[in-house]
Amino acid sequence: MAFRSWRGVVGVIKPTHRPGSLEEFIRLLPEGIGVVPLFLGIKSGTEKEFQSVMEAMKVKIAELAELEVDIIHPEGAPPFMFQGYRGEAKIVKSLEKQYKRPIFTSGMTHVEALKALGIKKFVGVTYFTGKINQRYARYFTEAGFEVQAMEGISVPFDDVGRLSSQDVYAFVKEKFLKHKKAQAIYLLGSGWRVLPIIRLLEQDLQVPVVHPVPARVWAVQKRLNVHEAVKGFGRLLEEMP
Repeated sequence: MAFRSWRGVVGVIKPTHRPGSLEEFIRLLPEGIGVVPLFLGIKSGTEKEFQSVMEAMKVKIAELAELEVDIIHPEGAPPFMFQGYRGEAKIVKSLEKQYKRPIFTSGMTHVEALKALGIKKFVGVTYFTGKINQRYARYFTEAGFEVQAMEGISVPFDDVGRLSSQDVYAFVKEKFLKHKKAQAIYLLGSGWRVLPIIRLLEQDLQVPVVHPVPARVWAVQKRLNVHEAVKGFGRLLEEMP
């Protein structure tokens, strides 16, 4: 069974049932791109839980391949980032061979976006704290970047969506200004509602900001051979490099 849309169909696998990022993603996509969403149902956001869902992720990928979507996008930094940059690439290559569909992860879109913007050094900010941020930083280091910091804002996993964009702006700005050589800001995670501050951060700090939702929209367009700029959410979507 195949569902068609005139500019292509992307199947996405959402890590949680948290509302927000799916709606943002669909709103920013050009008209004519269809979306088939599936969900893993991650609840606690612990490293142990992230590591345990890989097999469930593969089942969802198989389901989307059966629906004959054009491209498949498992979302979320974990669990794929936990495999390391090279380990992730090996897994994705194997899955693409098995299901004969282009498959790309969130980490892959972030790496591609940073490279497209000409970034080599950046400051990352997440809504996780502790050693997990070191794993995220290691992924990008393996991909060839200089991660000047991977800072975490402390918030319960269930409350990420309640963070005000103004509080995130202030936190990001403070951390970025400690690293004068950084060429960009990277915001890990789709859970926080911070699209409105992307343009403001870029305007005030004079560097590009890579956020998972715009990066996802950009990467989907590229893979479906669509090139439609979107204004107001940062250089990546405005310039479509």
